[in-house]
Amino acid sequence: MLQGRTFAIGRGRGRETFLVTTPPIGELRVTVRPIRVFDDPVLRSVAAPVQDFDRELRRLVKSLTATMRAGSGRAGLAAPQIGEPVRVVVYSYDGKSGHLVNPRLELSQRRVTADEACLSAPGVWWPLERSYMVTARGRDMFGKPVTVRALGMLARVLQHEADHLDGVLFSDHLDAGDRERFLAEALPAV
Repeated sequence: MLQGRTFAIGRGRGRETFLVTTPPIGELRVTVRPIRVFDDPVLRSVAAPVQDFDRELRRLVKSLTATMRAGSGRAGLAAPQIGEPVRVVVYSYDGKSGHLVNPRLELSQRRVTADEACLSAPGVWWPLERSYMVTARGRDMFGKPVTVRALGMLARVLQHEADHLDGVLFSDHLDAGDRERFLAEALPAV
């Protein structure tokens, strides 16, 4: 029988480190992974499309989900944020949760501004304009087609995580002055 595992995770540079015990889910061992911080070059790389819908992909989706749920206030996470350069995102907001492999987003014309944050720049929130509605199409971890229609904050989460797959950070959407102020606040935090 598979057993859970206990290990320490943290981000260094004076950041909190904590222990996480991960029970296995089915036959897959789930690992909570450290989240890459804002100045990590992997966050600027374009993620590769997933080709194989295999056990490794299922393990990655489970680890992404466990990592997202390991902290409070987390609504989404993209594979590059844990150092995996593939096109996979997980989300959980207001009772809707799931994952998308190789997502493609259709954005509405209606745009709204709201505060946004990133797990790779913890504690820094900034107002950002995004589409209010999104239709996201992709696959699940078994290769079956998935469509997610989202409004408001969940639409924002999906756009934010899809940006990570293209090496785009949400600060890239800010004007030059706001970007400079954001980076001044975010980089000391990382």
